[in-house]
Amino acid sequence: MKFSVLIAHYNNAKYFKECYQSLLEQTYKNWEAIILDDASEEVEKNLVKQIIEGDIRFKYYENAKNKGVGFTKSKLIELATGDIVGYVDPDDTILPTAIEKSIAAFQNDKKAVLTYSRFISCDENLKPISAFKSAQQVQNNDPYFFNIPVQIAHFVCFKKEVYLTTEKMNTELKISEDQDLYLKLYEKGKVVFINETNYLYRTHSGGISQNDHKKESYEYWAKVIWDAMQRRKLKTINGKKIPTEYTSSNEIFDLLQYQNSIPYRIKKKLKILFQSLF
Repeated sequence: MKFSVLIAHYNNAKYFKECYQSLLEQTYKNWEAIILDDASEEVEKNLVKQIIEGDIRFKYYENAKNKGVGFTKSKLIELATGDIVGYVDPDDTILPTAIEKSIAAFQNDKKAVLTYSRFISCDENLKPISAFKSAQQVQNNDPYFFNIPVQIAHFVCFKKEVYLTTEKMNTELKISEDQDLYLKLYEKGKVVFINETNYLYRTHSGGISQNDHKKESYEYWAKVIWDAMQRRKLKTINGKKIPTEYTSSNEIFDLLQYQNSIPYRIKKKLKILFQSLF
C-alpha cells in the first residue's frame, strides 16, 4: 500500500523543518508527501521548497490565489497517488511509526475505511503539554454519531477510493472541513482507533485552527452536523424533530445534549465493546 501525506501550507514555513524531518524518520517507506501552498508569501514558499529540494518523494504545488482550507485539502486528495491518505499540518509532526501503524490497521481489517489515533498537544517548541484524552474507539454504524464530543481528531488516515464514493469535501468550508470529511467517511464503513500516540499537535499564535472566532466556528460545525443529518435522512433525534432547514448552531447542539448523559455514555460503551468482540 502506498501512503500519501497531505500537507496544506499557508505561511507556516518556520515550523515545517520539523514536520519534514518527522516524515524522513518514518519506518514505513512507501510514501509520498503532497504539499499544496495556498498563496503564502514568497519567502514562505521559497523556504518550503528549499527544505524539500532534491527529495523526489515530496511534490510541491501552489494555488494561484488564496482559496481557503476546504479547497486546498480537497485538491490535495486529488493530487495524491497513494491508496491511503492522511493529513499532517506543516507546523505539526508525526511519530516514526505513525504511517506504519495506520497501514497495519488497514491491512488487518479489510473493512476499515478510516483510522485515527491518540495525539499530544505541545507548545510552540513541540514540548508536550497534555494528551488528548477524548480519543477512543467510536461506535460504528450509528446514524446518530456526529463526533461530539470530538474523538476523531488526529492522525486521521483514509482510503482514497472510499473518499471518491462520498460527496467529497465541501470546498466552501473555512472551518470544520475536517469534521465534514470524517462524518462523510464514517458513513461509508468501519472506523478504527489506533490506541497509540502518533501525532504531535503544535499550539502557537499563528495556527490556522487556533482562532478567536468561536461563534463562527460553532456555526460551521453545526451546519456540518445538520448536513450529515440530511444525508442520513434523519427526521427526529431522541424524540425531537430535526429542522428541515438550518437555522442556528444552538438548535442543532441542543438536539444532541442527550449524548452527554451518563446512561447514554454507558450504553454507548457497551455497544462499542460488543462491536470489538464480534
